[in-house]
Amino acid sequence: QVQLVESGGGLVQPGGSLRLSCAASGSIFRFKVMGWYRQAPGKQRELVAEIGSGGTIYYADSVKGRFTISRDNAENTGYLQMNSLKSEDTAVYYCCALAATWYWGQGTQVTVSS
Repeated sequence: QVQLVESGGGLVQPGGSLRLSCAASGSIFRFKVMGWYRQAPGKQRELVAEIGSGGTIYYADSVKGRFTISRDNAENTGYLQMNSLKSEDTAVYYCCALAATWYWGQGTQVTVSS
């Protein structure tokens, strides 16, 4: 059973930065895809970014140039570096990974507010 645990969320002012981490209970080398979704109050969950095992990366238009996704196979951890944060980035952020099936973390709250 794979477990994903997010950390790094919190309260930050507009223009600030946060780095989210997604620690996996086992090797992430077998994950075909690792990704980050977010869900703001009253809105549907949306894909923020994802990275394939071969290094292919996708970003939502709303975060291009501000967010960077990465994965460290040696540390069994995925990351989402978020810079130039805006109030509209406020949401619960979820880590996910695809092996034989999709696995999800419990979510971490990111609040961007002055």
